[in-house]
Order: sequence, then C-alpha cells, then structure tokens
Amino acid sequence: MRKHLLLFLIALCAINATAQQYLLSGNITDQKNNVIPFTSVYIRNSTYGTTANEDGAYQFKLSPGTYNVIYRFVGYNEKIVKVTITDHDERLDIQMDDEVFATDRVATIYRKNQDAADTIMKQVIKKRKYYVEEAASYSCAVYVKGVQKLLSAPKALLSKEVIRTLDLDSNGKGILYQQESLSDFSYQKPDKVKEVTIANRTAGQNTAFSYNKASDLQVNFYQNVFTINGLSSRGFVSPVASYAHIFYRYKLLGVSVDNGHTIDKIQVIPRRQHGQYFQGNIYIVDGDWRIYSADLYVTNKMSNLNLVDTLQIRQQYIAITDSVWMPASAQFNFKGKVFGFKFGGYYNAIYNNYKINPTFPPGFFTGEILKIDTAANSKKENYWASLRPVPLTAPEARDYHKKDSVTAYQKTDQYLDTLQHTKNHINYPGYLIFGYNASNRSNKDSLYIYPFIQTFYYNTVEGFGINAKIRYTHTIDDFHSFSITPAVRYGFSNKLFSANIYNEYRNDPFHNAKFFAGLGSDVLDLNNVGTRSLYFNTLSTLLSENNYVKYYRSQYGQFGYQREVVNGVLLNGDVTYASRSQLYNTAFGHIKNVKDREYTSNNPLAPVGTPADDHSILFPQNQALTFEASATFTFDQRYETRPTGKFNIPSKYPTLKLNYRKGIKGAFGSDVDYDFASVDILQDHIRVGLTGFSSFKLTAGGFFNDNNLYYMDYNHFLGNQGLTFDPTYVGSFHFLPFYTYSTNGAFLEAHYQHNFAGSVFNHIPFLRKLKLEEVIGANYLTVKNNRNYREFYVGVQRLIFRVDYGISYAGNQKYIQGFRIFYGIR
Repeated sequence: MRKHLLLFLIALCAINATAQQYLLSGNITDQKNNVIPFTSVYIRNSTYGTTANEDGAYQFKLSPGTYNVIYRFVGYNEKIVKVTITDHDERLDIQMDDEVFATDRVATIYRKNQDAADTIMKQVIKKRKYYVEEAASYSCAVYVKGVQKLLSAPKALLSKEVIRTLDLDSNGKGILYQQESLSDFSYQKPDKVKEVTIANRTAGQNTAFSYNKASDLQVNFYQNVFTINGLSSRGFVSPVASYAHIFYRYKLLGVSVDNGHTIDKIQVIPRRQHGQYFQGNIYIVDGDWRIYSADLYVTNKMSNLNLVDTLQIRQQYIAITDSVWMPASAQFNFKGKVFGFKFGGYYNAIYNNYKINPTFPPGFFTGEILKIDTAANSKKENYWASLRPVPLTAPEARDYHKKDSVTAYQKTDQYLDTLQHTKNHINYPGYLIFGYNASNRSNKDSLYIYPFIQTFYYNTVEGFGINAKIRYTHTIDDFHSFSITPAVRYGFSNKLFSANIYNEYRNDPFHNAKFFAGLGSDVLDLNNVGTRSLYFNTLSTLLSENNYVKYYRSQYGQFGYQREVVNGVLLNGDVTYASRSQLYNTAFGHIKNVKDREYTSNNPLAPVGTPADDHSILFPQNQALTFEASATFTFDQRYETRPTGKFNIPSKYPTLKLNYRKGIKGAFGSDVDYDFASVDILQDHIRVGLTGFSSFKLTAGGFFNDNNLYYMDYNHFLGNQGLTFDPTYVGSFHFLPFYTYSTNGAFLEAHYQHNFAGSVFNHIPFLRKLKLEEVIGANYLTVKNNRNYREFYVGVQRLIFRVDYGISYAGNQKYIQGFRIFYGIR
C-alpha cells in the first residue's frame, strides 16, 4: 500500500525532493470569457499534468521553481506560459485563442494535382503499425473521473417519488452518479496489462454504463478497429486503419504551428451514411505523421449505439521522449434520451508519470489485469482533496457531500430496519416468474424461494404436483459462505413423495473453491443435461398433449469438490451413490384435446404407437456408484482481484475441458461398470472485425468400457422439442429430439453461431431503428446408429427476445423445419 501511495505522490507532485508544494490554479476561458472545460494542462518536458474540470477550473501542486506550463484543447491554439512558484500558492487564469489554420500553404506543400488530405493520411496510415509498436512497454499513473447527469425530465413524470429517488432539483436536473479512481497502470506488448487501483470512490447509482478503471479508457486509434464496450457489440473503423480509405474521405482544413510542430487539421468524413464510422477532426504532426490530438464522435443515427445518442471521444498526445508520444488525456462525452428523460455526462482519464520501456520483474504479468487494493474504497474526503488532480465543480462537491450524508444515515439502525421491511416485501408478479428474495439487515443471511412457475406443475407421470424449493445462504465473512437448498416434491396422481437437500460451502473465492453435497430422493429427467423446464413441460402437456419429458426415480447421496489449482486450470470431482427405479405414466388429463395426438409412453425407447400407459421395461431397479471428474483449461486466463475474491475475464482463446465418468462395479452393491471420456473445445463472443461476433463448441467422446450401464448413464445431448428454445448456450440444438440420439457409444457434435450485431439490417432503413441483430448458425451430431444429424438456422434478436427459423436433416432425410422463439424464460 505504501509503495503505491508513493507512486502517486511522485506522479502528482513530479519532484524527487521533500520541498514544500504550492498550488497553481486558475480558470481557462476563450476570448469571449466562455469556460473551456477539460483543457489539458501539463508541464513542458515532463509527464506531469492534469485537465480542467467541467467549469474550466484547474489545479496542481508544484515545488518552488520556474515552469513552462502548456495549455491544450482541440479548437484552440496551444498556449505556453512561464510560471514561477516561490513560497505561496499562485493563481493563473488563462484565455485561449481560437485556432487559426491557414489554407494558403496547402498548395505550396503538396502537389496541386493531388488531394492534400489524402496525401497526409496515406503517410499516417503507412506509419500506423510503427506507432502501434512504438513503445514496447510502459507504466503510468492514471486518474479517472466519471459523471452521469440527468439534464431534463418530462414534468408529467416528475413525481415526488422520482425526484426523491433520483435526487433531482425541481427542474428535473441532477447528478445521478459520479466516480473517481487512482490507478497504477502497466503495459507490455503485445497485450500484457496490469492495473492496480489504489483508491476508488463512487456516489449514486450507475444507471447506464461505466468506465471506472484505466483499462476502460485506453484510447488507441492506431488499432484498425476501435471497440467501445457497452455501447456497441461491433467495432468501429479507425480513421487511420490500414484500410481506412475504403470507409473515409478526408479534407485538409488548414495548417498551423504549435510548439515548433507543424500541425495538419484533417476533417474525417464517412463515405457511407450508416455504419461503424467516426466523424470529426483529427490533428496530425506533419513530417512525423503521427496523431497530435483527436476530436471524433459517433452517433446513434449512423451506428445504432446502445444507451446513448452521441459519444464524443477526445484525446491529446504529448512527447514523452524525443521519439515516443503517449496520451496525456482521453475523454468520453455522451448524451442520450430515454422516454423523454435527457441525460449526459463524461468519463475523463489523465495519464501521469510515464516510464517508457521500464524493466518489469520476472512474473510481473501473471494474467491479473486488475487488482483493487483492500483499502481502495475506504479513502476519506481529505485523502481525495490532497491527491485529486482535477478540482470538483460546485455541484459535484455538493453531490458528494449530500450522498455521503445519505450513506451515513443508511447505516443507522432506524434506516436498516425500514429498508429490511421494504425490500423484503413480496412482489407477487415478480415471484411468479423470478422467485422471491429476502435478507436480514446485515445481508449476511438471505432466503430465496424458487418461482411459482417452477413450483406447481403437471406431467403424465405424477399428474399435478408440487415442487417446493428454497435456498438459505449465510455469509460467514468475505471469504467464507455456505448455502442450504432443501426441496420437497409430491405427485398427486402417483402419490410419490420426494425430499432432498443440497449444500455448498465456499471457502476460497480467490481459487473458486467449494465443497458440495446432496442427499435424498427426487424425480429426475432421464436426459441428465436437461430437456424442458417444469413450466414449459406443463404447458405442452396440458395444452397440446405433448409429454416431452421422461422421468425416473432416484434415491441418492453425493459429495464433491472443485478448485482452481493454478490460474486457468479448474478441477472438479464428485462421487454419487444412487438407487434408481423406473416410473410410468399415471395421469392423462388435458385442457385441450388435440386431434390425432396422444400421449406417449414414459419409456423414450418404446416404439411409435405404444400406448401412453405402457409398462415396458427400460431398465431394472439398480444401484450405481459413480465417480465424475473434469479439468477445464482456460488459456491465457485473465482475471480481476478484488477484496472479495478473484473474478475471471473471458479469454480470447478457446477453452479446453476434459471429462471422465466411471461406473464402479461391486462397491456397496453397485451394478454399473463403465468408463466414459469426452473433450470439449469452446469459445464464446469471438469478435470478427466489423461484422459482430462468433461462438462455437466442439465435443467428442465415447465409452471405452460399457460392460454394464443403464439408459440414464448414456451420454445425452441438449436437444429441443416444441416452439420455444433456449439460445443462451451455444451447445444446444433447435430441433434434436431429447432422447432419440442418446448413446452408449462414440459421438461427435459441433455447434457454430455468428451474430452480425446489426451489420446487415443497419443498411435497411425501416429495420435500422429496430436495432435487430442478425444470427446464423449450424449444429451437427453423429452417433452410433444415428449418423449425420444437421441443423441450419437464421434468426433475429433484440435484448432477451429472439426468433429463429431453421431446417434439420437426419441422415439423408429432411427432419423438421420451422420457427423457434425465446422471450427470456427458460
């Protein structure tokens, strides 16, 4: 902790001695005395600087001495002022001059028969790769400040409750959320990153999106594709991408001289009306052909952004050495409108104390891309007042003070008692679908009641039934917790009562470690990877006489453990002993009698036409002692370490999972004797340039010992029957019957899906505003005795809603084609 604090004292003071520091502060305005917000201010020939706040006020601490202070902001001429600090604070107000870019020099610098802007940008693009790799490594200190504000609201919706909840004034304005952080950021090419957050502060509720760490604001236009997390699932073409001339036109607005550098101001103009493109201006250092600064923006009208209507990105570069330039600041300004509520705000990053090509100790980059110090969220206002490089505006200071007072009140017994009563109030429509949560005032004990639609059900085996299930969770401390999940189930037709309990004990959140155990009896699906939920099976059974799910009875005991043994390697193992028996249909009721349709046997292997009350034998009563183990390898696993544990980040490489399952013969009367192994290779959300993202999964395996096993021991697949489906998992099928392809032999399955993220519909005027995402995909399965099952589908998606149309083939025959829908309920 002391080491990191020292880094920031160095970064923010830029001195090596212990001399007294004094404050240099002032306001920055234009020639008409209008404030210029977020102006970059830094000391010449150093990497120490800051930016002005939203009101144009700036401040930073300096030791006695003479300094050349540089003031820069796009749209204004750079200004250099010599300042002498003696033995007291200094105030220096600055007036910036509007930039003047001469155009009469263009013809003398470039050939008259060649467009000047294209000539300049060709040189910049030619050096793009060089500047991407210019600094092999670096470290710096980063301050991030973010504010989200409500700018106006419809008066009809400004009830007292809304004003109180959002903390607004009478005009519907107010700060919804603000955040600031101090971090130590390190980078080594090609993509190794480590960030240590020393201090973090938030006030209010984040209502949209957040860029609250340095890595969120790493603006690099030298990369071909620029991604904006949270606002678009597609990337944006950089104005200096290697293929940028296909997407952009350029116009030279003029040439000026700043600090001895000739600067070309280039207007960036998209060639198409709609797409993932920037607009605005980019400033180029003539001769070096590098970016001097950028003032670019993207709009919802052109690019179909999520959440916001306009996002402006500003960036200033400064020379760190004679040959290496790095960003001094980066800023995102945004505006939007939702249901008449207009909002806006900014996220601003300031980079200080650059060290180019430092020597990092061995093992410095471990995959930990973010570490939040245990005391980061406990810093008081006097800490921030002494180290904050950007002064708060008056509204921001009032907001912090007010919300700090509210936070203090929210810790009182009176408030906690009231809050507990309010938040534990049951919402019956919510309970119907999502269940009910309740907790005590300390949040250390919580109770979850599973939703109504999964509690009461109907199927042909049990008739109407009750599946009552609750989960109790207790937090011992930040690193230890346990949960207990008891359940009882009763079928009114077969009069079968089941009761079981499942327990988890999490003892090491930094290694994803947990013990788990279960004991009791239950009615289970013969397909152990899942078919239809109780809710959907109830609907299909009663409304259309499709009793898709087939059940059996199990009395069991289970114990297991999982742990990440090293970063990226997760091991999981468990042992289960079960006594298993076959069940039969006992109920045949329905709401609507569907012509030419009858219920099917509870034996999934019974021939077509078998009566619904069939009692043919699928398997005899048996006992099974089973051992299962898996090892999951996530290559180049990256993660964040927070005070409460380790949180893994999706890798850019595929995940490999090895699975093994053994039926142990003879022990405790076990009847089973088999060995099964499989391997999974999968990856989700692979970005594919400007055209969205792909996902895939490949699985292969089989039984290399099948001396004795029963149907529930087969390898099953995540099929689908009925109009609804669940597309949230890339390893599922659209039309595959639940039980037909279950196998006791070898198999191979493959899944691929690509989401174009609107890149096609964005060119169709009447579809563009709907912000639909286009999806295509294919699934494949081959097993012993059922070769070459294939599916192909197309679909559209918006938020939690999705509609697909597909066609499937079983061998050489067309099997099923039709629509499948998803609306958020599984």
